[in-house]
Amino acid sequence: MLTDASTYILQATKNKLFIRSVKILIPNTWKTNSSYGRPKTESFDKADVIIADPFLQGDDPYTLQYGGCGEKGKYIHLTPNFLLNDRLLRIYGPRGRIFVHEWAHLRWGVFDEYNHDQPYYLSGQRKVEATRCPSSINGLNKVDLCFGTKCEKVDCEYDPSTGLYEEGCLFYPNIEQSVKESIMFAQGLDPIHEFCDKDSHNSEAPNQQNKLCNQQSTWEVIMKSPDMTSTTPLTNTNIPPPVISFLQYRARVVTLVLDISGSMGGYNRISRMYQASEVYIMQIIETGAYLGIVVFSSGAEIKSELVKITDTIQREQLKTLLPKVATGGTNICSGVHSGFEVNKKLDGATYGTEIVLLTDGEDSGISSCFPEVEASGAVIHTIALGPSADKALEQLATMTGGLKLYASDSVDANGLIDAFSGIVSSTGDVTQQSVQVESTTLRVQSSQCLDGTVSIDNTLGNDTFFLVTWDALIPNILLSDPTGKKYVNVQFASDQFSKSARLTIPGTAEIGAWVYSLCNTHSAEQVLGITVNSRAADGKEPPIVAEAYMNADSASYPSPLIVYAIVTKGLSPVLGASVTAVIEAQDGKTTTLDLLDNGAGADILKNDGIYSKYFMSYTGNGRYNLRVRVGSNSDKSKLAAPKNRALYMAGFVVNGTIESNPPRPKPSIDNLNLGNFSRTVSGGAFVVSNVPSGPLPDLYKPNKITDLSAVIQGTQVILKWTATGDDLDQGNATRYDLRMSLSSQELVNNFVNATAVNISYITPKPAGSHEMFTFKPENITISNGTIIYFALIAFDEINHSSDISNLARAVLFLPPPPKPKPAPTPTSKPNSAVSGKMSTIFVFISSLITVMVAIFV
Repeated sequence: MLTDASTYILQATKNKLFIRSVKILIPNTWKTNSSYGRPKTESFDKADVIIADPFLQGDDPYTLQYGGCGEKGKYIHLTPNFLLNDRLLRIYGPRGRIFVHEWAHLRWGVFDEYNHDQPYYLSGQRKVEATRCPSSINGLNKVDLCFGTKCEKVDCEYDPSTGLYEEGCLFYPNIEQSVKESIMFAQGLDPIHEFCDKDSHNSEAPNQQNKLCNQQSTWEVIMKSPDMTSTTPLTNTNIPPPVISFLQYRARVVTLVLDISGSMGGYNRISRMYQASEVYIMQIIETGAYLGIVVFSSGAEIKSELVKITDTIQREQLKTLLPKVATGGTNICSGVHSGFEVNKKLDGATYGTEIVLLTDGEDSGISSCFPEVEASGAVIHTIALGPSADKALEQLATMTGGLKLYASDSVDANGLIDAFSGIVSSTGDVTQQSVQVESTTLRVQSSQCLDGTVSIDNTLGNDTFFLVTWDALIPNILLSDPTGKKYVNVQFASDQFSKSARLTIPGTAEIGAWVYSLCNTHSAEQVLGITVNSRAADGKEPPIVAEAYMNADSASYPSPLIVYAIVTKGLSPVLGASVTAVIEAQDGKTTTLDLLDNGAGADILKNDGIYSKYFMSYTGNGRYNLRVRVGSNSDKSKLAAPKNRALYMAGFVVNGTIESNPPRPKPSIDNLNLGNFSRTVSGGAFVVSNVPSGPLPDLYKPNKITDLSAVIQGTQVILKWTATGDDLDQGNATRYDLRMSLSSQELVNNFVNATAVNISYITPKPAGSHEMFTFKPENITISNGTIIYFALIAFDEINHSSDISNLARAVLFLPPPPKPKPAPTPTSKPNSAVSGKMSTIFVFISSLITVMVAIFV
């Protein structure tokens, strides 16, 4: 696939790019081979291409995209069956061509030129067309007419309610075409080897490319990428095949490198580090992994060489070695060096091993170990504790592909426990990972209680533990499982130094609501908290998991950031969840955001399992911490198929005859509802700079409206859209400016001179709300064939204006009378007329591509 893709991508990019090298990361459950190398910083969760079985049936290749036009995606997902089953070649086309189609999604941020939800539209020539690019790709529009088990393909009839073809109508392209575009529509057709450019682009088609890229062609977007602007065409197109290397996971090796300098004695840091490290040792790190412990201050000390975790005995032994005393200076490099020495003890190399580095102090000599870190091939996860942790700390994580985490000194948050809970194995086997179900704290008055409910859903239940924390005196604990069984203080193992009490549920925890009550027995108020983790109940069924992150690791005021949370079950998106982000600044101030999957504001695609929101509530400079809570307390949450799926071709026209492909497989399970569940996850740390002191000015305009739609009903037009905000996608806009035209280009190029529609009496609703406006156009006669274009702008209270919305088309089309359909000889009662109807990041060097592929099967 990749070898063929290299040749095809060279042709598609007009001799600019080809694939230079590929690293394929093989699961450690597969047989070993002496020719396999050892991964360094490569991992499943950072791969460009993931090969894994789908949870829902189907082999559609797809790319997970969360950014806007021209922004990189997260990964390409291919199934083993897609790679091995040659019968799928007729449906999707040659694998190398599919790879280039998905690669364009991933690397260059372009979108599909077809639309699964809107396969047809009415063109400016008043003709129903298949959604495609270019419009000159020819073929037949047919629907299945079935009698019993016998079906015949007949011409599609018009649906009088839409003016388009009836439901079940499919476009069958001719196998032979006279055009060479477009890879983002039908890369499987043999003549296709280019992207739609400005001349061939179909700007009328209701596809994501037009919607998200403002009617730009895919080639125009691609040509703006650094890959293309910095590369000249090759003069010699005789390219070598990609150099493919195989890497295989070994046993996981982790060393905790913990700061015990004098400053760790303040703000209860040493005991909080003990508390969070204990959680990591006892519950988070996977059985079968190797764990070591190093402490450092002015120098470093190895507290434990690598120990293989096989049962609770090793965990308890390692826990006793955690430090409880803080003294001395801060020499971060000494700790890192000792961590490498411990990691080498397993097989003499640090490649692919991990260090968890926690520090609260500054070290002017931290840069002295940068060369050693870069050469190590190890991954360093950094945890900055408090406001004074060294500013260069995150560079260690950046160099090695590690996590960047931060915890403030606030006792009102479980930041440090959450940070350690997020450092899980990156092999892709989520059934072995510890999943954080709950993490909450509350300042509780004397004799008052922290009450709540934790849902253990049917995907979890093994290795379940409840951790209760306090800052003065252990509370009265009452925990009830779904059967009514009660657990109290005596069943919890408490630790006075870490001020925590743990209950481990033997076997598999009961499914359902676990009710807790933590009552403050101290004479004064104190902060009480509870953390709940669990693992998959069944190694064959993946649990629901959440992943949270920012779109960038840093921001300079006033540039906004975007919060993302991806909620999945076995790579299938989870829809309808309630997702809340809590962002804590270095000064302890928090901002709470409701993340949405509504295709508006920061969220580019509706119902793709990616929940998003802008963040610009900066309260100062320094580090910020992101934590996301995901939950469902109803039957609204459900699984769905991924978006951006490769086009499943129903068949082709060969010499005037349709040759059909098998129908698309239906979902493999009947009930896709997920019921009640909850998750909490750390999204890591990011750094904000250049925030001025004092009140901040209003600099943010309303976000662009991207889902404006219009329909004609009788003599009226009904418009619908999702409300934008006062500041990007938050708050309330002040007013709208709606324009219409019979020309789409007039709206795009000369909005202010288009015909204004009086919408002044509409008061904008809060961002994310549904808006609807109905009116009767003046000076326009609505008749058969009428097409009116609309666009919308929002303004805030100081007259900041949004960008022009997407174009909406209102169409009145009265189709001609249906042609009589041929009736096959009936053998039974007729059915419905529509029956049947992985390296780290890809790196470009001149015209060379480096690829990283990870397999999990």
